Amino acid sequence: MTKNVALITHPDMLKHNTGQGHPEQPERIKSVLQTLKDRDYLPELLEETPEPAAREWIETVHDSKYVDRVELMCRKAYPTIDSPDTSISKDSFRAALLAAGSGLKAADLIRQGLARRVFCLVRPPGHHAERNRAMGFCLFNNIAVVARYLQQKHGVQKILIVDWDVHHGNGTQQAFYEDNSVFYFSTHQSPHYPGSGGKEEIGRGPGKGFTRNVPLPAGSGDKAYLQAFEEILVPIAESFQPEFVLISAGFDPHRDDPLSGMKVTEKGFAGLTAIVRKIADRTADGRLISLLEGGYNLKALGNSAAAHVQELLQQRAARGTGGRNDKKRLNLTSIKK
Repeated sequence: MTKNVALITHPDMLKHNTGQGHPEQPERIKSVLQTLKDRDYLPELLEETPEPAAREWIETVHDSKYVDRVELMCRKAYPTIDSPDTSISKDSFRAALLAAGSGLKAADLIRQGLARRVFCLVRPPGHHAERNRAMGFCLFNNIAVVARYLQQKHGVQKILIVDWDVHHGNGTQQAFYEDNSVFYFSTHQSPHYPGSGGKEEIGRGPGKGFTRNVPLPAGSGDKAYLQAFEEILVPIAESFQPEFVLISAGFDPHRDDPLSGMKVTEKGFAGLTAIVRKIADRTADGRLISLLEGGYNLKALGNSAAAHVQELLQQRAARGTGGRNDKKRLNLTSIKK
């Protein structure tokens, strides 16, 4: 298997119109792509576009009636769904399917030996979406869908999900709360939206002990996050021995993020990425998929995502593998404008 890193995104995700002044804007994707271009990382990445996720995979996580409702409300161009902060438009349903489909494409690339690690640059984000409810800017739970896809399509038995978004991933936790085949680990600001993610929330039934929440107080920075990962996550991973590692990569713990009270820097995100990458290298033959969640200061998001990608590019089989070669490359012109 080659050790190249892939980038997956699609210009139609820009069409998810959340309205003027909403934090979750199309410019988020543009900012990350521009920063990757400015730092000359794009030639080192295998660039791919996803197909919309098939409903059968969305419905491994979400109720079919909920999927119908999202489709209908988007088609009728309702302004919001389920909560005032979760804006939608006529193109949001397709964008959400593409966001989930990015994870499925990433899984296929890795299983086919075309990439070792993948960064999915997607919107809308996903980790707040519950089985029957949209919330927190999220329509479908992208990372939960890819976990089920890995299990049911590719036969992966044990998956570790690492969520460092500033907000607790209530939807992801819900999806696997009674499941011992997926370990969910979250660091998040507390108290903060959505109000879940206490230390006492550890799973239920067969899943008891397979959820670990590390709530951190406002003002926590690189030191606190890195300590939590080294002292708590690493031993968990060594014990659990995942076959695949997924990251809910929210960059809103950044010190400049408007929706955060945290103090993480770009260097901190690089350090967190390095820890998770090494976990994947030790336990999962390097297999790692990262999906964008939050991050709402455009400059901070671009710089943090670039630091993340730079760390994913470390220890490749050959510098630039998967870059300027004969493989079909994504035309990013329509996104960068």
